[in-house]
Amino acid sequence: MRALGREARQPARVYFTGGASAVLYGWRASTVDVDLRITPEEDAVFRSIPRLKEELHVNVELASPADFIPVVEGWEDRSPFVDRQGTLSFHHFELVAQALAKIQRGHAQDRADVEAMLARGLVTRDGLVAYFSRIEADLYRFPALDAPTFRSAVDEAVARS
Repeated sequence: MRALGREARQPARVYFTGGASAVLYGWRASTVDVDLRITPEEDAVFRSIPRLKEELHVNVELASPADFIPVVEGWEDRSPFVDRQGTLSFHHFELVAQALAKIQRGHAQDRADVEAMLARGLVTRDGLVAYFSRIEADLYRFPALDAPTFRSAVDEAVARS
């Protein structure tokens, strides 16, 4: 965060997703990469990422739930604040969207992350179902998604104790 904050020339928001959120919230000790979304796109920050990846020995991916599932308008306002460095404000991408993207992906680590988010009260079972209901009609915009399979995965995730 400090390194990116030093590079930024314009105000922008950086949204953490996945492993970065897991590490910052404390349910994982490490992550193999840092997934980011930057809005508005800040050229100086984007140009610095390849160099910072090498200097800091970290893999950076430009990815967020919005790349894989529909997200509900206003997600930015529901994205928890992390820190401010220079002109950059750092946030976790909306946590319910993160959890649903993990449910959709379905890897073992993703399932464990969703369980950790539920256990910590960062998301709720009712919240996951409600959010899915709000995005279900827009799933057609993501041709790789199979809506019935995704719904089954959500139902299974919220049914686990």
